[in-house]
Amino acid sequence: MADTQKPSGKRPPTPQRSPFSSVALPGRGLPTVVVAGRPNVGKSTLFNRLVGRRQAIVSDQPGVTRDRKESEAMLRGRRVRLVDTAGLEESKPETLAGRMTASSTQGVDGADVVLFCIDARSGITPADEHFAQWLRKQDVPVILVANKAEGKVGTEGAYDAFRLGLGTPVAVSAEHGEGLAHLMGEIAEHLPPEAKPSGAVDAGSAEGAPSDEPHQPLAGEGAAHLEDSEAPTEAVIEERPPGPLRLAIVGRPNAGKSTLLNALLGEERMITGPEAGLTRDAISVTLDDPEGPVVIVDTAGMRKRARVHDGLERMSVSASIEAMKMAEVVVLVLDATRGLDEQDLQLARLVEREGRACIIALNKWDAVEDRTLARKRIDMRLETSLAQMKGIPVVTFSALTGAGVGKIIPAARRAAMVWNARVGTGALNRWFEEMLEHHQPPLVDGRRLKLRYMTQVKSRPPTFVLFGTRVDQLPDSYRRYLVNGLRETFNLPGVPIRLQTRAPKNPFNPDKKPGERKAPDRRKEHERPTRSH
Repeated sequence: MADTQKPSGKRPPTPQRSPFSSVALPGRGLPTVVVAGRPNVGKSTLFNRLVGRRQAIVSDQPGVTRDRKESEAMLRGRRVRLVDTAGLEESKPETLAGRMTASSTQGVDGADVVLFCIDARSGITPADEHFAQWLRKQDVPVILVANKAEGKVGTEGAYDAFRLGLGTPVAVSAEHGEGLAHLMGEIAEHLPPEAKPSGAVDAGSAEGAPSDEPHQPLAGEGAAHLEDSEAPTEAVIEERPPGPLRLAIVGRPNAGKSTLLNALLGEERMITGPEAGLTRDAISVTLDDPEGPVVIVDTAGMRKRARVHDGLERMSVSASIEAMKMAEVVVLVLDATRGLDEQDLQLARLVEREGRACIIALNKWDAVEDRTLARKRIDMRLETSLAQMKGIPVVTFSALTGAGVGKIIPAARRAAMVWNARVGTGALNRWFEEMLEHHQPPLVDGRRLKLRYMTQVKSRPPTFVLFGTRVDQLPDSYRRYLVNGLRETFNLPGVPIRLQTRAPKNPFNPDKKPGERKAPDRRKEHERPTRSH
């Protein structure tokens, strides 16, 4: 056992922290309940049952969970922070299993209650005895959970768990939902008492909670749009809804996404290494900076669709896409030494189709030899292959050394502000008249389109509606002309812009669709006059 990693009761040395302080998602001050145990005993299934939804990836393959996954749960009227951990294994610290065990033991160190899971059908193993002995030395309440206890074999295995010395085991079946009520009651009894509030505090004025004021001073503060007297040169930024900024980190495998998250947090929160595809699930943490909290989701690397055959990888990609849909800003991490390839562009186009703000993060910038040439090539590729997000911000950094990492969050906040931009109808239509004078709409079927006016119906992303007759026949080239004009005139770089068209209904023919032409009656051409005798 000299070469194996043995968890100790001492906390690991505190790493050097970043200017931001990390806070686990989603609530602060909540009691923490950690689910621990050896691999493939049903920890993630139990985690999903207690949370009340399928949040963690579950598979028959052992070792699916690698990073700690956290979520809120309501147990017997108490709101807790539930943490799913990787399987505990006796391995060398430098191996992947050793790093996973180190992450799990770090989660146990900060727990208020530990649920130690065993497989009742497999019986007690030497690994169970080893980690049960370690848990008995920790200064934390431990509840022994005998999972997979359905049937006669499972019941016998649950009774066998008494010899671990962790008290009476709670027999459950996470797969079938049996015994969960008893388990929730046991957890509620072992939780620390609720802290009584000393005084009433408004939700918006609590420490660390998002305030009702904008994060940055805005031009025309308090106005929802540009007034008619203002020059149509700048869009007004709407105030963000209350709550943290939602950020998703996406990219190809081994681009440095988890290393970037660790650098932002200033701690080894995610498991990293030279192996590609270490992150398998979407992991959320909360980061505090002077402008307010930011929820960051680290996602699994996404390869080309033709190369994804394994069912587990499909679930990982699905979780990554779902995290992208729920984000406000997407950080697309690229390996700067490899440049911008087709898969990176496909991911950027996916972000654009989902209507999210995006920034390009060039990782491993310290390993690039000719930085001027590399940046020029990437800018040219973005200009030619990603014209629909013209002006997208590009940030260079090195997650390994920490150089330039501090530019990520400010760039994301600026992108979120542009994503919330709104233009007043008066200023928008003055600009629209200038665009029509400069370049008239083209002829379609020999007739010129009549474009009347435009208005913005929503932001997040900026969405505009163009009114006129036969606007459904507007060519794509003229659409791009208007979208590029909106982006340049009102300073909307790097965010998707939606341009919809709407035609008025024909009051003389309500059933006729706008822009639809009446088909000629061909029957009259073949009718011959009847001769009268």
